[in-house]
Amino acid sequence: MKAWKYAFILLLLMIAACGQKIETNMSEEVQSFNFTTQDGNKLSNEDLEGQWWVANTIFTSCETVCPPMTRNMSILQDKAEEEGLDVQLVSFSIDPETDTPEKLKEYGNKFGADYKNWTFLTGYDFQTIKEFSIKSFKSLVDEIPDSDQYMHGTSFFLVNPEGEVIKKYKGTSDEEMQKIVNDLKKVM
Repeated sequence: MKAWKYAFILLLLMIAACGQKIETNMSEEVQSFNFTTQDGNKLSNEDLEGQWWVANTIFTSCETVCPPMTRNMSILQDKAEEEGLDVQLVSFSIDPETDTPEKLKEYGNKFGADYKNWTFLTGYDFQTIKEFSIKSFKSLVDEIPDSDQYMHGTSFFLVNPEGEVIKKYKGTSDEEMQKIVNDLKKVM
């Protein structure tokens, strides 16, 4: 009889554990930051402690991947709201010289951003965001010579409440937005 009880408890623990795990592909600590939002306020990594959040890098004058990535972040925001998921979305500008808070707000408005849980960040120099992206997300950011365009990764990054990047997704893929929602449903 005792063995049956232990087996039953073990089975319950296994079932409970299965519902809480996702397959991860990263393990990086987000570097400390305190940047300026689209509203001119400050947002830091400490403000996001205890919350799940999804990050990406964009710039408002991008002519290639940023518009579809930002559209996908908007889709993610809508899907998360439909599912009742309390997740923060953070888009870091990699062109802080051009991307003022006002410019980021205008850009976000074009994509229907709801700023209650989607923040666009600026207020640093290029070298700072380049190092931050590489150290936090293992994602290259660089200038393109003789151009106003930048080279940067197209991933979305899932950050856990402890400030650790645990998974990256293809930010240009519509299908990946549902994968993010599915993963968030498992961990929240």
